[in-house]
Amino acid sequence: MTQDPQGFDKEPEVPDAEAANQDLPAESAAESPVEGTAADAAAGDAVPEPPAADLQDVAVTAQLDQARSALNERTQDLQRLQAEFQNYRRRVERDRIAVKEVAVANLLTELLPVLDDIGRARDHGELVGGFKHVAESLEMVAAKMGLAQFGKEGEPFDPMIHEALMHSYSPDVTETTCVQILQPGYRIGDRTIRPARVGVAEPQPGKPAEQEESAPEKDNGGGPDEG
Repeated sequence: MTQDPQGFDKEPEVPDAEAANQDLPAESAAESPVEGTAADAAAGDAVPEPPAADLQDVAVTAQLDQARSALNERTQDLQRLQAEFQNYRRRVERDRIAVKEVAVANLLTELLPVLDDIGRARDHGELVGGFKHVAESLEMVAAKMGLAQFGKEGEPFDPMIHEALMHSYSPDVTETTCVQILQPGYRIGDRTIRPARVGVAEPQPGKPAEQEESAPEKDNGGGPDEG
């Protein structure tokens, strides 16, 4: 006797979808809302990036500021160098002029004895002929180089430019006066390279007092004669 196997006639049970969802673990069901909330928070906190054009303008502005700063520094350096060069050029020019003046003064100082001989020859009437022409040419060259003669009779004595070699008293002067030029002085510009050697005279001491005393004596003497 054949027996049918048990359970083959029953239809298989299909699990219900709602039951499947209910059977899911609690963690899986909780993950979806949490992930959604985190994504929304991240989206809310994110700062929008500036456009590319604005970033380029910022970079160009920064580079321009750097270029201006560098230009100002180079300009100041150039101005400082220019000022130093101007000071150096003025100092060199001043030193060059000073050296030239010293060299000319040294040369003319060596020529002073020759000029003195020419002056003495002129005073004695010996400056004639070709010697006169040469002497005058030498004096002209010395004058072109800046040499000037000074010292004349009758001028007040100045110890800064005169050297007194002779001293006397004279009733014809009211102050210390150069009455004789023994050797003329020479200067170049404002620089005296040799003082004038002179003889000086001072007012005669006591002369005004003697004159005042003599006048009353004449008046007193005339009275008795008339009487």
